[in-house]
Amino acid sequence: MDRRFVVDGNELVAHLARPLQALAPRPAVVIVHGFPSAPGGGGNSTMTLPALADQIVSETGFAALSYASRGVAGAQGDFSLDGWRRDLVGAIDFLESVVECDGVWLVGFGTGGALSVVVAAGDQRVRGVASMAAPADFEDWARNPRKLLLWARETGVVRDPLFPSSFDRWAAELSALRAVEAAESLGERSLLVLHGSDDETVPVFDARVIADACPGADLRIIVGAAHHLRQDPRAVAVLLGWLERQRSSLQPASPAAEST
Repeated sequence: MDRRFVVDGNELVAHLARPLQALAPRPAVVIVHGFPSAPGGGGNSTMTLPALADQIVSETGFAALSYASRGVAGAQGDFSLDGWRRDLVGAIDFLESVVECDGVWLVGFGTGGALSVVVAAGDQRVRGVASMAAPADFEDWARNPRKLLLWARETGVVRDPLFPSSFDRWAAELSALRAVEAAESLGERSLLVLHGSDDETVPVFDARVIADACPGADLRIIVGAAHHLRQDPRAVAVLLGWLERQRSSLQPASPAAEST
């Protein structure tokens, strides 16, 4: 089901999938895309995420929302890292406004995985995060923000020739948002850190430092997998298994279990 919601005056495009029967418990998940690897999206294209949302609904019973952040796939606005963070918060707000749920989980790919950890650290509505091929920080971008802005224009996520109004403020956001520090604030909430051993974009070391920052994190390295884990059926299977365990954790203990 195609939906739209507004963040900072920008209309964003979303896909909402719900179980045919809303049986308790009622978990919900927001799927967060990564930064485009090529004009039109490349391997990180948001066009693949509605199908993942539908699969999550059919196999785990979660309600699922995928969406396109500002500047992406017809969504209004232009890319900024903190703007994408606010878009994710807006997506959670929107999901809770249209779906009655017993908690929200985040599944993020690449940049979206890092932002999912950052948002979860400050938002107690988020009960767990699956971080897929996410960078521990954005220092690579921060070292050459003008190159990033040029690439953002080439991929189409920045379309306004006058954007940003303050380049220095836009660039400062790249150093301010750090998944590795945010992971320390997740406490006992569930964190799945999933990464490919042959990731050519984000070193597997980033996954290890994110997981190390959060005691109890579930670190999974997919041998031979590259950066685009959305395209790897093994990674999707691990994700679906993790979501099923999150759903099971919401089930009340049986009287027999409580008495033992």
